[in-house]
Amino acid sequence: MIEPHAPAPPGPPPPWAGPARLPVQPSTGRFLVLACVFVCAACGLVYELELVALASYLIGDSVTQASVVLSVMVFAMGIGSLAAKRLRWRAAAAFGAIEATLALVGGCSAMALYAVFAWTGDWGGLWASGPRWLLVAFSLTIGLLIGAEVPLLMELIQRIRRQDAGGAVADLFAADYVGALVGGLAFPFLLLPLLGQLTGALITGAVNAVAGGTLVLGLFRRDLTRRTRWLLLIANLTVLGLLAAAAVLVDDFEQAARHAVYGHDVRVALQTGTQEIVLTGGTDGRPLALFLDGRLRVGGDELRYHEALVHPAMNGPHARVLILGGGDGLAAREVLRHTGVRRVDVVELDAGVVRLARRDPALSKLNRHVYDDPRVRVTTADAFRWLRTAPTSTYDVVISDLPDPGITASTKLYSQEFYGLARRALAPGGRLVVHAGPFATRPRVFWTVVATLRAAGLHTAPYRVGGRDSGFAAGPDRTADGSRAARDWGFVLACADARPRLRLDPHEPHPRTLTQRALTADGRAAAATRITGLPASTLVHPRY
Repeated sequence: MIEPHAPAPPGPPPPWAGPARLPVQPSTGRFLVLACVFVCAACGLVYELELVALASYLIGDSVTQASVVLSVMVFAMGIGSLAAKRLRWRAAAAFGAIEATLALVGGCSAMALYAVFAWTGDWGGLWASGPRWLLVAFSLTIGLLIGAEVPLLMELIQRIRRQDAGGAVADLFAADYVGALVGGLAFPFLLLPLLGQLTGALITGAVNAVAGGTLVLGLFRRDLTRRTRWLLLIANLTVLGLLAAAAVLVDDFEQAARHAVYGHDVRVALQTGTQEIVLTGGTDGRPLALFLDGRLRVGGDELRYHEALVHPAMNGPHARVLILGGGDGLAAREVLRHTGVRRVDVVELDAGVVRLARRDPALSKLNRHVYDDPRVRVTTADAFRWLRTAPTSTYDVVISDLPDPGITASTKLYSQEFYGLARRALAPGGRLVVHAGPFATRPRVFWTVVATLRAAGLHTAPYRVGGRDSGFAAGPDRTADGSRAARDWGFVLACADARPRLRLDPHEPHPRTLTQRALTADGRAAAATRITGLPASTLVHPRY
């Protein structure tokens, strides 16, 4: 029989881990350390969310970018925690240096990412991936620094008053997780709407520097040599000075970066609760362009796009029309060219786009002031949620003028469930037309949209229309070199009763850029590239 052995008692603490010489009572000192843990955790999560949000905007495809940021950062936190074991003998000085570095790197990360995207994004070649590599570098660096915090803070809190390891870990992680909760809530509800991405990151860095510097230079100053105290003080003041200077110049920087991205013809630039809206040109004979989150939505080819989207679907009864998206009013403009239209319902997520389409002289002129027409009624709502409560068998035509299906936020609007709701809203003999993204560059996405419509019980007639503009990507990846190629658009006309015919109504005003002959040829060209066997995209299994 093997006799059980009692666990070996813990060894004596190393000589450098003796009680800290504090200027306050130990209970107060523990509270201050835990408060610093709380603040640092909040700042760390803000850095993480800032990278995810900015990367999704600058690069695209938020699921991919969020996965890269989170996985790289968590991996780096583990490496940083291991590396910090060698710094425990000078825990106070090491923690002070790490916090100053983290404040500078995390605070300036958003500006650095934006600068690389703005000034090197159009260089092509390896430079086109510059924002991606910088995103990984920042995620790795910030993760290493955040990971190094916990072992050092554990050492500091144990030096104030030793307790069992489990109790110390519980206290430390409780403060850490609560701080992360506060940081996670502060970012979307406070920092982003009130300060914006760039200023929010700079303020967070300043708070991080003040918290770390105050703890080390105030509570643990007797553990530091005179030289170390001066070095940490100078480092923190330098970091705060750099962050303050960047905050003062952030508006000029943002304007210069915006001009680098969009040119010097920016007239309107605003951040709504949904997206960034930028409007360029439209005066003195300059072409009008509307960008939503950096993606070109209205440009020189808008007439070609909107005529191809609307007119084939209007061949038949069209008294009541539903437009999902299309807050710029341009799809409604084409609808109102047809006689017999009694009501047009526009469901747009972003009220800022509708306000701009109403009030901006150039954009309202382009859409022919459709929002002044009493037949047009606007609802600010998510299209999916709105369709769930929409009246059934109501609309003769449903026009889905929504962002590219590859954009993560749009995938639910290209799902089988969404098309089932749209089918329910169609009157007998009604037609649904869907913008299905670029045809030539991403045919698999296009044919997945077709497969999804068919899975929802709709008969389909796919077609494509070529464009002339090149420039910004309309799809999920804003850094793709393919964005410089000539554009095209894929569309799908669908009907619940029978396969719809790709025809223009001969009794209605003729489109200026689309003819019956071209539409027939475009339908045949699309059908010739059909990809079969693709599964439908659903809410729980998106395929785009």
